[in-house]
Amino acid sequence: MTYQFTIIVPVYNEEENLTRVEHELLSFTQIAKVATKVLFVNDGSHDNSQDLIEQICSKNENFYYISLTKNEGLSAAIKAGFDHIDTPLVGYIDSDLQTAPSDFNLLLEHIDEFDLVTGVRANRKDSFVKNMSSKIANGIRRAFTNDGMDDTGCPLKVIRSSYAKKIPMFKGLHRFLPAMVLLQKGKVKQIPIQHFPRIAGQAKYGLWNRLLGPLVDCFAYLWMKKKYVNYEIAKSKHE
Repeated sequence: MTYQFTIIVPVYNEEENLTRVEHELLSFTQIAKVATKVLFVNDGSHDNSQDLIEQICSKNENFYYISLTKNEGLSAAIKAGFDHIDTPLVGYIDSDLQTAPSDFNLLLEHIDEFDLVTGVRANRKDSFVKNMSSKIANGIRRAFTNDGMDDTGCPLKVIRSSYAKKIPMFKGLHRFLPAMVLLQKGKVKQIPIQHFPRIAGQAKYGLWNRLLGPLVDCFAYLWMKKKYVNYEIAKSKHE
């Protein structure tokens, strides 16, 4: 089978969620608008996640994995996934399943016209503190990037791989994926999607990651924007 879409699933100590992740993603691959495979990226988990991932991948021919030597953070896990996919489209979803894999089809409907399509979590089921810190962080980020996005922290995105592979990732840059696609002269769109409460495992990020961290990352983005190299080839001759 020729696959068109790879879903990256970053995993860090999610043993309580992985059976459900397998079920939900397997169900999605059977209804996906394009032929889809799944790539788990184990970000240095120290629970039983790796063993479970290997069991899942051994049972499902379109499920694969890579395992990092140690915990490097979400941006590194996403970057590792981008580096190892071979399909024209790539997406990612968090292994906490607070978003629904079935909503990838909503995003895929628009990817022919855009280079990145991201979800916007409607009626978020998070705590008041988490929701407010996210709103503040998104407001700060929009002021810095002018990307027009309401919820770049939403862990449900579809990107053309040709754009994803050219994103120079650093820690925290996963929040700036739409802005980085815009730097490449790409087009982005946001679509409302479902959101659910976490029912297993624990959130890995505190107030620093949700609010103060993104503020610091904005300055890193501005530096990168100033230094970013983008080019288009007018003519070429190949051997």
